[in-house]
Amino acid sequence: MTPHDLLADRFEGHRPRLKAVAYRMLGSLTEAEDAVQEAWLRLARSDSGDIADLGAWLTTVVSRVCLDVLRARKALREEPLEARLPDPVVGRAEAADPAAGPEQEALLADSVGLALLVVLESLSPAERLAFVLHDMFGLPFEQIAPIVERTPVAAKKLASRARQRVRGAAPTPDPDLAGQRRVVEAFLAAAREGDFGALLAVLDPDVVLRADRGLLTGGMKVVRGAADVAGQAVAFRRSPIGAVARPALVNGLAGLVNTVEGRLYSVMSFTVSDGRIAAIDILADPDRLAALDLTPLERRSPDGD
Repeated sequence: MTPHDLLADRFEGHRPRLKAVAYRMLGSLTEAEDAVQEAWLRLARSDSGDIADLGAWLTTVVSRVCLDVLRARKALREEPLEARLPDPVVGRAEAADPAAGPEQEALLADSVGLALLVVLESLSPAERLAFVLHDMFGLPFEQIAPIVERTPVAAKKLASRARQRVRGAAPTPDPDLAGQRRVVEAFLAAAREGDFGALLAVLDPDVVLRADRGLLTGGMKVVRGAADVAGQAVAFRRSPIGAVARPALVNGLAGLVNTVEGRLYSVMSFTVSDGRIAAIDILADPDRLAALDLTPLERRSPDGD
């Protein structure tokens, strides 16, 4: 192998983690992939022999690229992610999918739900970077500080402020995936039967439902409170003819992939906290659904399941 091939091989070993960092920073799979690719281009142009810790070097580069993207969003006043859902990462319903690739595993790890990503969008770019790198990936503040052009103490304060804003704003998912599914199944059964009381029993009083239908088809709809969300859920009884709901893992949480006559109709993610549904996130934007990679759902485990 040539030195370039060896470097490329080493880079590929870091790619899954780099994409996971970029996705949590940006909430966009496309932009995350672009950030990782930019890191490779910079590495290919650099004198790699001078890099003592390749993983740390690449994480720093990807983080700086993401920081630039976040700052550009603010400067250009682009549509915030509060006005649209982040890109969902969809996998098979099994908690441990033997068919999942390393990138898919890294993206689905740690149950970083859509509800949390929406909250992260409300942070300043520097707060988001400090929180993601330290709280989600365990980087020391001494490594974070030069990326945000702060001292380690100031970087720690950024993460602390972000943590305070996230705490309470994004529900903490129950760790038991099987338990999550049971609650979701109870919700779906109550919705199909039009049982308003049973719906209220599985919904957190402060539940939030977000439905992103895309700018051309109505934009984001947000419904808050158990009674109003239950009222919306009853409408699930009027599903299109030929609709099929398939259990899936969506950003590490219990979810559904809904199709109509084989065509992707929506992706749903449920945040179950303390045994009740605290958030429901629905992506129904046709353009963004068409861009999703759902090949993990088509894979089969070695035992044929």
